[in-house]
Amino acid sequence: MTTTTTALKEWNVAVNALANGHTIMLLRKGGIREQRGNFTIAHQQVLLYPTFEHQQPHLLKPKYTNQVQIVDSGWHPEKIKISSFAKITNVLPVSDKSILNKLFFYHIWNENFISDRLKWKPQKKLYILLLRTYKLSQVYEIFYRPEYGGCRSWINLATPINITDLIPVLNDNTYQSLSSEICQIFTD
Repeated sequence: MTTTTTALKEWNVAVNALANGHTIMLLRKGGIREQRGNFTIAHQQVLLYPTFEHQQPHLLKPKYTNQVQIVDSGWHPEKIKISSFAKITNVLPVSDKSILNKLFFYHIWNENFISDRLKWKPQKKLYILLLRTYKLSQVYEIFYRPEYGGCRSWINLATPINITDLIPVLNDNTYQSLSSEICQIFTD
């Protein structure tokens, strides 16, 4: 595969944290428009598509709050910058708050986010995604299209993006060490 159109939507601040090696983790429960309201892993290899609309500084650790641009509902930039690609290496369902507390060091969100995620649709599990993130060989600017909007996790871009010559954000040893530490929390 040399190009892809498959993208995972995530808060811009989270995409930046992945792209800068500050985390390898996303927490997902699914968007309103997910199939039957459930989050599913539709793809293992994805472009990271930054979103702005639902970012909330009060749900982030202090280090990340000033990185959030508050926007009106429905706002999106005219052009979206796509600069990262990721391989989803692990999908770990969790509903136990004690496990989430042990994972606190590994992600960008604060206790309010974790509590809110667990309370929203409490019958549904929260999913921990571990992503091996890569920088694309160049930053792509694509025009926003209406079909990219809405509360959904997965989208297909209108234009394929080249995913050759990827540069890993973290080296193999660092990524393996972090993912092993996180997975170990689930077996302790």
